[in-house]
This record gives sequence, C-alpha cells and structure tokens, in this order.
Amino acid sequence: MSSVMSSYRRTASDHFEPQDHSDPAAQRRLRGQLEQIDYTAFISNREVVSQRVGRLDAARFQRLAVATAHARAAWVAEALNLGGAAHPPSPAEIARLAELRAGFEELSAAYEALRRMVERGYIAYSPPNEA
Repeated sequence: MSSVMSSYRRTASDHFEPQDHSDPAAQRRLRGQLEQIDYTAFISNREVVSQRVGRLDAARFQRLAVATAHARAAWVAEALNLGGAAHPPSPAEIARLAELRAGFEELSAAYEALRRMVERGYIAYSPPNEA
C-alpha cells in the first residue's frame, strides 16, 4: 500500500558560499550585495504582508488556531468513522478523507506562516493585556 504525503515544507536555503576563495575583497563585496538583497526582501515582505493582513492580536491567532483544530478533528473523526465501518471505504469516502486532510494541512501551514511572519517582523503583533 503506497501513501502520499502532501504537505508544504519550506526548506532552508544555503546562503553565502563564496566560489572564489582567493579574493577576500570580492567576497566582502558579494556578501554586502547579498545582505542588501535580503534587506530588500525583508522591507518588501513587511510592507506587503502588513498591509494585506493588518495588525494581529491574540484573538486573531486564536481564531485561526481554533479553525485549524476543528479541521484536524473533522479529519480524524472521519478516519475513525471509516475505520469502524463494516465495509471497506469507498473511493468517494477516501476522497472526502483526503479533502479533510488537505484542509487541515492548509490551515496548519497558514498558522505556521503567520507565526513566522510575526517572528520576522513582517507584521505588528499586539499581545493580550496582562491582568
């Protein structure tokens, strides 16, 4: 029985690895250019993402977390229902299960991406008021 994992995973990319080890000035120049590129990407992300998403607070994160939890629960509950049935799951039932899993994975990926955007400073975050 084969299984297919459909999950978006961002891989870490390699950064500055000089090709010419003999010219330190060229390496410094290239490093500076690459840092400028990274800074430009940071500014672009901060401007575009914050404009599109707006200010975040704990309540918005919680709503996304709850939606993700509901999607996970629906997926697993459906799998348990299929596993407890007296007959093997039909292709349509399996397709529905895959659809539920994809929904959970999308919401989960969005949550992680949003968290990463806060961590990188692309979006302003207002923590809850402490009592």
